[in-house]
Amino acid sequence: MKIAVLGGDGYCGWATALYLSQKGHSVAIVDNYLRRQWDHELGAQTLTPIRPLTDRLRVWQNLTGKTIELFVGDVADYDFLSTTFKDFAPEAVVHFAEQRSAPYSMIDRKHAVFTQVNNVVGTLNVLFAIREINTDCHLIKLGTMGEYGTPNIDIEEGYITIEHNGRKDVLPFPKQPGSFYHLSKVHDSHNMMFACKIWGLRATDLNQGVVYGTTTDETAMDEALINRFDYDDVFGTVLNRFCVQAAIGQPLTVYGKGGQTRGFLDIRDTVRCVELACENPAKKGECRVYNQFTERFSVLDLAHMVETAGKKLGLSVEIDHLPDPRVEAEEHYYNAKHSKLVDLGLEPHLLSDALLDSLVNIALQYRDRIDASLMLPQVNWREPKNERRMQMSMPTRSATSDARVGNVEKPLLKAKRRLIPPRPAS
Repeated sequence: MKIAVLGGDGYCGWATALYLSQKGHSVAIVDNYLRRQWDHELGAQTLTPIRPLTDRLRVWQNLTGKTIELFVGDVADYDFLSTTFKDFAPEAVVHFAEQRSAPYSMIDRKHAVFTQVNNVVGTLNVLFAIREINTDCHLIKLGTMGEYGTPNIDIEEGYITIEHNGRKDVLPFPKQPGSFYHLSKVHDSHNMMFACKIWGLRATDLNQGVVYGTTTDETAMDEALINRFDYDDVFGTVLNRFCVQAAIGQPLTVYGKGGQTRGFLDIRDTVRCVELACENPAKKGECRVYNQFTERFSVLDLAHMVETAGKKLGLSVEIDHLPDPRVEAEEHYYNAKHSKLVDLGLEPHLLSDALLDSLVNIALQYRDRIDASLMLPQVNWREPKNERRMQMSMPTRSATSDARVGNVEKPLLKAKRRLIPPRPAS
């Protein structure tokens, strides 16, 4: 199958592109390197050293004999995207090409506007490209469990049967997103449902939980193929942050009471879920939704698990409770259905003591790359930063990426953000 992976230089996209290539599919990566620019903007870097994408692809070809095509440009530039669709002619499109950080979207007005326009316009472009070039192409779009929020009822997989005043209907599950990023995902979902309805497209919306893990069989083949390990307060996931804090003796930073509960899954399950969606495409006119996670944990659960794993490795690990910078329930009911991918054949990798040990060991291995100032929260949902005070300027896109709607502002480069001095490692 010919599969285009949009955002294939990012965390989920890179692992997915290698996995699908190894499985014998003809794969193309479409990317404009914005994820790398955001590291420069935030003054952060992934814990693991990431080689240039062209180097990674060359190493992959040398190791496996398999070629992954590369198209460099912006999904939000329709001329570039449509040309790519015509050149590569994908049978399936895996869409990871979005700004995916809730804190990033909440920094200030510029970041909120960028996130929503970049994500919504990019997805609209993909829908129009499929409609105009190949209506049989199957769109597999990465959504998020964060679209649902934390309702006091069970969360269904995308749709819910409602009875009201004696009448009954199946409707999209109510959405209660918690950031401008999550709102952009809700807009994507609505646009996808509408496009499938009016144009007869086929789409799968993968509402993914929080992903952990750096290693897949493919990324483990050579250090040049290693995946990202983001631990900073903007793009880092909570488990990564805890593992890095344990490695340097910094207390694990739990926001509020720590009862915030979410779905989690291993990166190896992410790539398998995408494969299952490719192999079992939606019907024409169908926009189906799969909840993509395997286990549920609260933030405090994870802190205690990392505390135990760290102490087994001889580390001194403490837990600190900080005021929650987000607007969210710190204790709540959370029961989300997630059976459809298992029914298709997913065999989950569950979070084990051995995997936690390996994550902490990765943090120890690359300890010299850790910046202790990057983990304390600096984005507050209630108090967006003053753009003028931050003294940030917006860069332009590359020549392939200049076509924008309404001259939308772009992400910021080399911003000074280390507002909190690093805590000395013990």
